[in-house]
Amino acid sequence: MAGWMWLRCVLGPHLQRIHRSTDPSRPEGRAGRRGWNYQPRSLEKHSDSILSWASALWSLSYYSSPILLCYLYRKGYICSSKLVPVSQYVGTVLVCLLGVACLRGLGRWKNSEYLQFISILDENKDNHTPANKKRLRCYDFDFSYWPSDFSWSEVSNPKLSKAGVSLLKPEPRLRGAADSVLHSVRTLPCHIISFLIVHSFGRRMLYPGSVGLLQKAMRPMLQQGQARLIEEFDGQRNKLVACDGNEIDTMFVDRRREGGQKGQTLVICCEGNAGFYEVGCMNTPLEGGYSVLGWNHPGFAGSTGVPFPQNEANAMDVVIQYAVHRLGFQLSDIVVYAWSIGGFTASWAVMSYPEIQSVVLDASFDDLLPLALKVMPDSWKPLVQHAVRQYMNLNNADQLLKYQGPVLLIRRTRDEIITTTGPEDVMSNRGNDLLLKLLQFRYPKIMTEEGVRVVRQWLGSSNPIEEASVYSGYEVDDDWCVSVLQSYQAEGDVLFPWSVGEDMAMEGRRQLALFLARKYMRNFETTHCTPLPASEFHSPWRL
Repeated sequence: MAGWMWLRCVLGPHLQRIHRSTDPSRPEGRAGRRGWNYQPRSLEKHSDSILSWASALWSLSYYSSPILLCYLYRKGYICSSKLVPVSQYVGTVLVCLLGVACLRGLGRWKNSEYLQFISILDENKDNHTPANKKRLRCYDFDFSYWPSDFSWSEVSNPKLSKAGVSLLKPEPRLRGAADSVLHSVRTLPCHIISFLIVHSFGRRMLYPGSVGLLQKAMRPMLQQGQARLIEEFDGQRNKLVACDGNEIDTMFVDRRREGGQKGQTLVICCEGNAGFYEVGCMNTPLEGGYSVLGWNHPGFAGSTGVPFPQNEANAMDVVIQYAVHRLGFQLSDIVVYAWSIGGFTASWAVMSYPEIQSVVLDASFDDLLPLALKVMPDSWKPLVQHAVRQYMNLNNADQLLKYQGPVLLIRRTRDEIITTTGPEDVMSNRGNDLLLKLLQFRYPKIMTEEGVRVVRQWLGSSNPIEEASVYSGYEVDDDWCVSVLQSYQAEGDVLFPWSVGEDMAMEGRRQLALFLARKYMRNFETTHCTPLPASEFHSPWRL
């Protein structure tokens, strides 16, 4: 029995923190949840440090392997006479590391806190009851060992899981059979190079949060953020299994018992390309009093997989299924809130689940391609276009146009990330294009050439004073605009696009264009990465 327990300690997960269990005598339960960091003993501490350094060196070697292999090849080290002694050295190092792992297991075996934890983990695997799950939630450990809490297959047909959920695809160009074959042969090198670029450094440039070295550097910050969510807000961490088999790390904070309309509304948060729910945009609706469900992209922190568009949509789908079928929220009670690149999964969600109450997109863009072309050499343009459209087609605007519900766009007036020239040029912010495409689709008779011109003039304002000056300059009457739109809506044609403004004078269309632009977009005078204050988080406008 002692030998088996020692083996479990050798193979067991890394324990980071122990959260004190909820005090049932306290209704709020927060003051009694303050936990403490797990304190390993000397033997475990030093052996774990050696293994951590070995893991960091392996990660560094992995990312630098192309350069390292080229260097070794030019020096003549890649040959049988050189590889044999190297393999012996590597084997010796592996045996030594195995010994260090055994010593770490011995240190854990002598620690009563770790023994109690590993016993609870084993018991939870054998008997996954709510009581055992509650005991396991008191520990923060490697998420790969966390048992699954919800699977996509529980509510959907498992036979459909291999293909994944549906995505919008770019329309193929019509070609003859002979032209199609010839075109495929000509573009084959482009296909190969695009594949190599995207699957090597391209995906990591687009989603730096998936890089292991960055996650190691951020680990203390992520652990601190997670402890705050669990101990101060009574958050519940869960593992969801998507249809592609990826495990998604989620955090749910339930405010329904606190009363109030905000607590009855669930805000699902979609993070940026280097954002994690532990320290990301989840805090904004949380401070506003909403029930909140945060999740990490595939390959981020505890989530497995890689953040390609298909995997991203699969992850978002299982998060929504979990919110509806396990947490008990109706789709009409769900608001999707996204920051930056999270706009892709948010727009996919409202396109696929049109009953969702509303969507809020903060510092997001219409299409990835213009931003990708900005950072790559001009000579690479055909290659970048093919790589983005084939592998990273984040077509936020196309997806958003499929949604009929309320939308709010938040534009950062000093955004330095989603501008195609620089933060000083507010007109190059791709959030402008997202707004224009949305308004042109929903109100085509209002957003004529003149309507687009006045909205662009309003978008060129970089501060509230300039905005108010443009708005008042066209003498916009808000009450009149509301009455016109309500009258049109009362006629029964409620699905977009609307034909309102078709027989209207130019002055009236200009007023409506500016009125709608201000209702659909709010400006926030700051840079891209500044957290959005709870005071700036509003429900989208409803007519």
